[in-house]
Amino acid sequence: MSIDTETARRVAKLARIKVEDDALPALAAEFSGILGFIEQLNEVDVEGVEPMTSVTPQRLKRREDVVTDGDQQEAVLKNAPDAREGFFAVPKVVE
Repeated sequence: MSIDTETARRVAKLARIKVEDDALPALAAEFSGILGFIEQLNEVDVEGVEPMTSVTPQRLKRREDVVTDGDQQEAVLKNAPDAREGFFAVPKVVE
């Protein structure tokens, strides 16, 4: 698949990236290269291949889902610059 300069201009506009007119042909060529690589990857037979999250086999550490030493609201709020009625108080930022 080949990307022309007008498509590259549209993609840049959609991505809110300012691209000068003289840089559009290089961007279009780069997009075309990326799409060519994706097409090449689509040709690979991955039937029966397990998805992986790492190159080394790993198992996530698991722990019991139990409540531990909670109920420390006062200790946590003691570090807050402004706390009211048992909550963190933050300044209003939206009118």
